[in-house]
Amino acid sequence: MSENCIFCKIANGEIPSQFVYESKNTVVFNDINPQAPTHLLVVPKAHVESLRELSDPALMAELLESVKAAAEKLGIKDYRTVINTGRGAGQEVFHLHIHVMAGREFGWPAG
Repeated sequence: MSENCIFCKIANGEIPSQFVYESKNTVVFNDINPQAPTHLLVVPKAHVESLRELSDPALMAELLESVKAAAEKLGIKDYRTVINTGRGAGQEVFHLHIHVMAGREFGWPAG
């Protein structure tokens, strides 16, 4: 856990949040600044700064399994997943997280 990391505090229950889904090593909750009608964040419970620092293949798999499980739980069939890695790519919170967005049409480039 990183002492000042908001996602660590949410995952550890220091900041109350209603989890959409929880596994042994991940939590899924609603983004407080949604960019779509449904906008979830999938985060590891352990502090990992970004995808660049993630070296555990089992945690990688569990993160994607959590994306799928949360979408199934909410009945979402079509969704976009995004992982921003580094400030230049738009990462604002430096704790690995996967955005899961649904409920509207998405174009490409992202928009």
